[in-house]
Amino acid sequence: MKKFTTVALLALTFSVLAVSSAAAQQFNRRKLYNTVSVHLNAMNYFGDLVPRTSFTSFRFGATRPNLGFSYMHRFSPRLSGRVGLSYGRISGSDNLSADVNDNDASYRFYRNLSFRNDIVEASGVAIIDLFENRGTYLKRREIAPYVFAGVAAFYHNPKADYKGEVVALQPLGTEGQRKGGGFEGRTPYNRLQISVPFGAGVRYKLDRQYDIGFEIGWRKTFTDYLDDVSSTYADLSGASEQTRALADRSNEDGQIDRLPVDLQRKYAGFGSSGQKRGTDNEDDWYIVSGFNFSYILTPKQKSPKFR
Repeated sequence: MKKFTTVALLALTFSVLAVSSAAAQQFNRRKLYNTVSVHLNAMNYFGDLVPRTSFTSFRFGATRPNLGFSYMHRFSPRLSGRVGLSYGRISGSDNLSADVNDNDASYRFYRNLSFRNDIVEASGVAIIDLFENRGTYLKRREIAPYVFAGVAAFYHNPKADYKGEVVALQPLGTEGQRKGGGFEGRTPYNRLQISVPFGAGVRYKLDRQYDIGFEIGWRKTFTDYLDDVSSTYADLSGASEQTRALADRSNEDGQIDRLPVDLQRKYAGFGSSGQKRGTDNEDDWYIVSGFNFSYILTPKQKSPKFR
């Protein structure tokens, strides 16, 4: 299913770009225009630190802000291309989100991991308007729904709060990652990654040069480490005290010691080498949704030549 989703999204992206290129050749150049936009968004994520194992599960309280800027060029009556740059944050906490009454996810509560991750993203997407506009920007539709897909590169750096300090987790190798191969051959994950952004939105014409819109977009990533959690606990006997403490936080405040004896036995395996720490082989996602405010740059009209 994971490979099918990846292939399908990439196929959709390249199809949109190909159609956009073909359509642009048939469109009157006088009707082309450019738009600059400011995006005020909210960010959420799906990974190992959400309430349930369901893909739709997320904690509303973990929503964090995102700010972006973009430049869009109109190619044809339906198709535009947009490049953008954004900065935002995702976060997660077992203690705040895990459902202790869910048999499939209760272990997350006692795992007690948490993170925050600041993400800088540069993207390029093709936008398909669902209703075409063959006129100039002045005659564009008042309400214009659209879909989009493309590619993006992003830099991320998961961190955690520890003893009043914000600590970057990737350099620690909390699951035994080491250069050249650590626990079970694991190597450090890259903080520079690729994603496939896709989604939908709607624009509303405020006046001749201003639009306001709402958009929601998913980012299919190719990493399981947006939250620094992926597979199993590792043998960290030779690691620093800080690394061991942030790799296994299950009994950080004695929360397991206070459980009834039967539950203490059930969760006593946390931190042991080879024990389950994450879902393994399930790439993380993040979602960006919010409002955008756009200004249309007035096209330069060439004067006709007289002979």
